[in-house]
Amino acid sequence: MRRILLFLLIMPHLAYAQQINPVDYVNTLVGTMSKMELSAGNTYPAVCMPFAMHNWSAHTGKVGDNFQYAYQNNYLYGIRQTHQASLWIGDYGQFSLMPVSNKQQFVQEKRKSWYSHKTEIAKPHYYSVYLADHQAHVEVTPTERAACFRISYTHPDSAFLVVDAFNKGSYVKILKDDKKIIGYSSTKSGGAPSNFKNYFVMEFDKPLRDGAVWSKDTLYDNKLEIEDNHVGTILHFEMKEGEKLNVKVSSSYISFEQANINLKEIGNAGFDETKEKAYNIWNRELSKVKVSGGTDDQYKTFYSCLYRMLIFPRKFYEIDSEGKVVHYSPYTGKVHEGYMYADNGFWDTFRAQFPFMNLLYPQIVEEVLHSMTNIYQQSGWLPEWISPGHRDCMIGSHSSSIIADAYMKGITNVDIDLLYEAIMKNTRESNEKISSLGRLGAKEYNSMGFIPFDTGINQNVSRTLEYAYNDFCIYELSKMLNKPDEQINIFYNRSFNYRNLFDQETKLMRPKDSQGIFQKNFDPYRWGDHFTEGNSWQYTWFVPHDPIGLSNLMGSNQDFIEKMDSVFSQPQTYDISYYKRGIIHLIREMQNAEMGQYAHLNEPMHHMIYMYNYGAPWKTQYWVRMVMDRLYQATPDGYCGDEDNGQMSAWYVFSALGFYPLCPTANEYVFGSPLFQYSELTLANGNKVVVNAPKNSKQNIYVNSISIDKKEHSKNYISFSSLSKGVVIDFEMSDKENQERGTQPDAYPFSQTKQMKN
Repeated sequence: MRRILLFLLIMPHLAYAQQINPVDYVNTLVGTMSKMELSAGNTYPAVCMPFAMHNWSAHTGKVGDNFQYAYQNNYLYGIRQTHQASLWIGDYGQFSLMPVSNKQQFVQEKRKSWYSHKTEIAKPHYYSVYLADHQAHVEVTPTERAACFRISYTHPDSAFLVVDAFNKGSYVKILKDDKKIIGYSSTKSGGAPSNFKNYFVMEFDKPLRDGAVWSKDTLYDNKLEIEDNHVGTILHFEMKEGEKLNVKVSSSYISFEQANINLKEIGNAGFDETKEKAYNIWNRELSKVKVSGGTDDQYKTFYSCLYRMLIFPRKFYEIDSEGKVVHYSPYTGKVHEGYMYADNGFWDTFRAQFPFMNLLYPQIVEEVLHSMTNIYQQSGWLPEWISPGHRDCMIGSHSSSIIADAYMKGITNVDIDLLYEAIMKNTRESNEKISSLGRLGAKEYNSMGFIPFDTGINQNVSRTLEYAYNDFCIYELSKMLNKPDEQINIFYNRSFNYRNLFDQETKLMRPKDSQGIFQKNFDPYRWGDHFTEGNSWQYTWFVPHDPIGLSNLMGSNQDFIEKMDSVFSQPQTYDISYYKRGIIHLIREMQNAEMGQYAHLNEPMHHMIYMYNYGAPWKTQYWVRMVMDRLYQATPDGYCGDEDNGQMSAWYVFSALGFYPLCPTANEYVFGSPLFQYSELTLANGNKVVVNAPKNSKQNIYVNSISIDKKEHSKNYISFSSLSKGVVIDFEMSDKENQERGTQPDAYPFSQTKQMKN
């Protein structure tokens, strides 16, 4: 009966769904119009496969410039293999190809070319651009560890190609008779041993007329091989009128031999066949989420966001000649069997990116957990920011959230005992060299229940709040693993440590000293110092596991709601005295949003709007739609802040579907206001989640009622178990607030206080 009902509900949308190829809606240039003073996403137009080992991107920045592509720049310097997951983290193992028109154009400033966005095509599976100064057209399409290039030269006698192996140690060798070159790039921004190399291989389908190598700004005509700080080649091809140069490229972190194995991903396929395969794979993955009943701009924004969610974390493993999964370890500098992932900051992605993958990509998450096990065995620590190895960036120990959330959602084919051991180590220790590993301030936190500001540990309030949430995750996992009651109780009690920094005078989180006295002359508008990339107005709400407990501290549910209201009505005041270089881009982005002290530009507030589901759900509905409509667009300036490894996009995708993981490990999703009249998710288990909102419109943003499988649903949330079985959710939308539905405590989502022990 359920299947018949599901078919009848889906049937009106089938024709629509069959006509649309979601990949055609994706604009990979969204978020690329960024600069240091103002982030519109800090993205680049990545040409890649989902979760692939390598990305490719045109780069408008010079060697060493982390702004590798800025929409407003006029010049291109090449098409670059890149692994950059964040502007602030930098790149590693990069190298580039650039068609030029004469032999002397190997130097960076001579090989650059004017280009126009009018002659640029930027899609997940394909990038194409005309290089005006060289009268050449270059195209690229990817596999997971390789890529095909196709280059058209207006003047075949001037068919030159520059390969730049970048600085910080590189090597190239021309194998003229084989129509091939090999080389490596050892450039890295950190987080990798000294023997790190990205070995690349390039095969050409046209004979080499001539070739030379270069180092810095010196050309060596009589050499075919060179190793130095910054080297490359310039190649001249024998071409006829109307011919195109085809290049097959692959790379490996293991060896040249493995790079040749990786090249077999292309095999004998030509450019168009490889492009079509990449197109079909992207279309298949994006089609796991179908939407209709919106505008073209909304579809473009939605699928451009979904594309960003399928780039990171990145596979760092390879398949050897025997078909085994192997990886070069950025922790030991050796080759090991098993999975390895890189390029992710869990501080960002534990919130919504990983919860999304738990629904649609549990196999990827399982591989990530195997990778985390390998990282712990190889380095002695769980990863928190990997690029490709441990990086000293951000705070918290959110690996515990990712592990607990995944395990509680049925991803159990992992060594959970070893992962739990690693989590326990995190709760006791910190790393002297890399502050993001373990817990900085663990001793003070464990003994006092908070981190005092006079201990010299910065971001002390944020660390305390995040550790409390992490302890909630550990508490839930410990229960599931049947750990001793004494151990379970430790983390249960610590999950309430957020209370220790709540100030009854200001009704905000406030730093305390080692005597337990609140900081004098406290300024809740002061950014940084005690808070991570924000202030107290933004971080007070980081209690995703216990909104009712936070509400009780504020006095009453009404006080709680009014305090949230005041976030949006606050003046856009800020104190930047902590930042020596002056105002940071995050503050500018908050100002541009014109939402008071609400800062959607950064992750710690992403869940805050959904906390209205504890008493005033219509306010969640209002603000969710406001943020989607105002702060997201499918344009080069389409994000309101850094698009961090898919998290900024994950907020939009979940919100557009009508539900969000306010507290991931609680196994619930709280309701908002769906953006489309119809949505359909195909889960990893094959079951479908259908969301109907037929009266949805720009005006009808409020939820009058909700039904699940045709039964009225009074709760403000839906459970993971309900979604995983397949479900039909019907939203009755209205242009008027329903201030009756979902306002009673029995409708509220999970809260630790709500579940308190007797």
